[in-house]
Parts: sequence; C-alpha cells; structure tokens
Amino acid sequence: MTFGQSKTRKVVIIGAGFVGSSYAYALVNQGIVNELVLIDLNKERAEGEARDLNHGMPFGFPMRIRSGDYEECKNADLVVITAGANQAPGETRLDLANKNTKIMQGIVNSIMSNGFNGILLVATNPVDILSHVALEASGLPKERVIGSGTILDTARFRYLLSEFYQVDSRNVQAYIIGEHGDSELPVWSHVQIGGVPLEDYGNIEDVEKDKDMKRLFENVRDAAYHIIERKGATYYGIGLGLARLTRAILYNENSIVTVSTLFEGHYGIENAYLGIPAIVNEYGVREIVQLDLSKKELQQLQDSATILKEMTEKVLPNA
Repeated sequence: MTFGQSKTRKVVIIGAGFVGSSYAYALVNQGIVNELVLIDLNKERAEGEARDLNHGMPFGFPMRIRSGDYEECKNADLVVITAGANQAPGETRLDLANKNTKIMQGIVNSIMSNGFNGILLVATNPVDILSHVALEASGLPKERVIGSGTILDTARFRYLLSEFYQVDSRNVQAYIIGEHGDSELPVWSHVQIGGVPLEDYGNIEDVEKDKDMKRLFENVRDAAYHIIERKGATYYGIGLGLARLTRAILYNENSIVTVSTLFEGHYGIENAYLGIPAIVNEYGVREIVQLDLSKKELQQLQDSATILKEMTEKVLPNA
C-alpha cells in the first residue's frame, strides 16, 4: 500500500510496554482498527500481549491482532512509537533525550527500510524532541510525523477544571500548549465552560492570578510526577489519548487536538516541535490553529520553544 490509497486501518505499535499495551487495549475496546501488530525487542512480551488481547475478542470488536517484526510496517497506515528508555534517578532530561535519540533513530530507520509510507506517531519522551528526531530520520513530510504533544496535559486540564466546577469534562474547552513538560502553559484566555469564558463562568477577576486556578494548573503540570511517585509510571491516560488520535487519523475526522508538530513561523517560532491545537486527518496535520494568545501567553510559548530548540540542537546538531 502507498500513502493516499484507501485505508486498511492497520496500526503497528513499536513497544509493548505499559504505554503500548494500554494503547492497544484502548484500540480493542473502541474497535478503531482492523489490524493491529505489536513489535518489541522482547518478542515474547509482544506475543504474550497479542495473545492476551485476542482472548478478549469475544467481548470487543472483530480485528486481527498479532506480534510481528518491522516488515509489518510496509503496508501500515499508522506506526505508533512508544518504545524508549525511562528516566533513571539522577538523570537529566538531556541525558534521557540523548539516550532515546539513539533508540528513536534505530527504530525509525528499521521502519523506513521496510518501505513504510504512512503516518508516524511518536509518544516516547521527551516527545517534542523525539518527534523532531523522527522527522529527520524518516525523511517523511512534516505533516506525517506527529508527536502526542500536550494531548494528555490538555485532557488533565479539562478534567481538573470539570471537577472544580462540577461540569462534564466534555463541555470544557481548554488547552495546554508548548513543551510536554515543565515549560508548558495553560491558555487561560481561551478557557470556556459550555461556551462561557472562564472569567465570567467562575466570576474571576484575573484568572492568571487566581490562587485556585494557579494550583489547578500546577496539578496539571506535575500530574505525571504525582502518578509516578504512587504507581511508577503513567499509561492509561496516554493510551486513551493515542487511541483518540488514531481515530482522528484513520477516520479522516479533521479533529482539533493538541499534538506536537513542526512550527515554521507560527507564533513567531521556527523549526521546533511543540504541542499546539492542530487539525488532524488522514494526511496527518492539516494545519496549526492560530489562537489569539495574550502577550504573556505568546511570550511563554516562545520561551518554551527556546528551551526545546536548545535541547534539540544538542541531540540533533544539524536540525
């Protein structure tokens, strides 16, 4: 199959660890794909996950699930990379980026050498930097190399706002943008509850200075740390987020989701992968949504881009 022809809805997941298997489980539950292949360095792990998922088929949706090797990428519509090293105690984000850059380059080379011509979705951290690494290594057009970006941060933000105001999270419009990490920022100027701006709905004079809202955002930003302290890793939320992105791509939904994509002059930022609301369809990222940011928000986004560009240049000097 070549890119642009009719979709078989075949997805290949590289990495059958907690994130990859949680994502696969979400796909089975939601019946999003027709064919699912798990690839892992630990072939027995991938085979075990595939068998376990298959045994739930009578309760789910009909699809083909198996473990396999990189030649399975040839006719896949979507390859999702969740494999990579975890951050060790005392290790910096740059250390992790260096380690996972080498892993990512090896994975992408194996994918591309088997004739892959679909869409690459990267979930390995640090996701913004590694999406850029995948772009350079794959040679694919930028719109077809997507990072999971701030999709989970945005979901956390919407959930915590919904919990605070006791409103269904599906009726909360809110975005976290920038790095999937410490320099991310909430777009307070565009938060709406049922179409009503947050200032009006919450009767807040200055949202950015409001103590409750500041604490709420800190809980969004630090959510992964809190979860890792308690259970060692986060995987259910991102598994569901990846399933959401998969649906948007395979079903050509033209959905607006906060993915990591390459900025080329948007918001005054050049050559950096960052999380931003973007329209996603069967061709990947159709376009970045140009939000009317406040002066402070724009500065924060540009500062986040500077941090990511500096780290990316250290792992990819020629990017």
